Amino acid sequence: MKNISLKLTIAFLFVITSMSAQNFKSATDYLDFVGKEQKAITKNMWRYTKAVAHSKSDRSIDGKRKNLLKSVDRAILKIKKANGFDGDDYKNKILEHLTFNKNLLNQDYAKIIDMKAVAEQSYDAMEAYILAQELADKKMEESQRDYEKNLHEFATKHNINIVENETDLGKKMKISNQVFEHYNDLFLTYFKVYINEVYLWEAITANDVSAIQQNANALNTAAKDGLEILKTKSTYKNDTSILNATKKVFEFFIDESENQIPVITEFLILNEDFEKIQASIDQTPERKRTEAQIDNYNKKVKEINEAADNYNKVNVELNEQRQKMINSLNATNSKFLSKHIPKD
Repeated sequence: MKNISLKLTIAFLFVITSMSAQNFKSATDYLDFVGKEQKAITKNMWRYTKAVAHSKSDRSIDGKRKNLLKSVDRAILKIKKANGFDGDDYKNKILEHLTFNKNLLNQDYAKIIDMKAVAEQSYDAMEAYILAQELADKKMEESQRDYEKNLHEFATKHNINIVENETDLGKKMKISNQVFEHYNDLFLTYFKVYINEVYLWEAITANDVSAIQQNANALNTAAKDGLEILKTKSTYKNDTSILNATKKVFEFFIDESENQIPVITEFLILNEDFEKIQASIDQTPERKRTEAQIDNYNKKVKEINEAADNYNKVNVELNEQRQKMINSLNATNSKFLSKHIPKD
């Protein structure tokens, strides 16, 4: 029998174009039929996987998930109503593939959206969220690999030569997972240090000097450890951009904890002492206030004013520097993902 060369883009999902049952004259006709509307579904799936990775809006992510589920449901319904070719074996494998991924979207990815909402509350929560996402992506990649295997078996059986396209979704998913594996590893290294700064500023907001000192020490240690860990990290295609940007953030955290936070704690300690002196003055009738008491009060006023000026200056500088560092890291992350993740 003469081989038929058929160039297909191996897609993640297929849509049958007719709701009524149809008969197919050849296996080529069947593959043409199931692949006719594949591009729209493929784009929806690819947009969703990128939304999970990039979007800051949980509503946007979940909206794409629900729209994709509707597409999967329509595909399942149309495939069920259409006849297969050479029996229903290949048709049933397609349905199994679609049903598996429908369950993945309904269960794994729905859970991931919930986990994302609380991921930034602790390192453990962030790690669990990222691991869950990686596991779901791996399941999806494995499902796609099984689908492609079944497709090639069907094509071989019917003497159809499948010429794979370099933009196949299966290849995109594999590359994407490799990119995110590297990205997530570096992000968790960063987040493990960053969360200490979050706790530090919670302590500063609460004016808790003891907690400030404790968390500043923890941040300093974590940032120094982080720098050592970065030295052991490999690069993805020799791209050192995230490593360099993360290093700068860690260096900022070290300077912050060693040189800037002491200015803040000094002000808070002086302010606490001043409040006690102020209370003592207020509780002492003016005619009974001693000269030493008044001199001490005036001295503390001068000290607290100087400390307040330093505190405000440091606070403004820290906020500006932190925002600059974080913005730079975020921009670097986005550029890295945009550069290495395959486009639509």
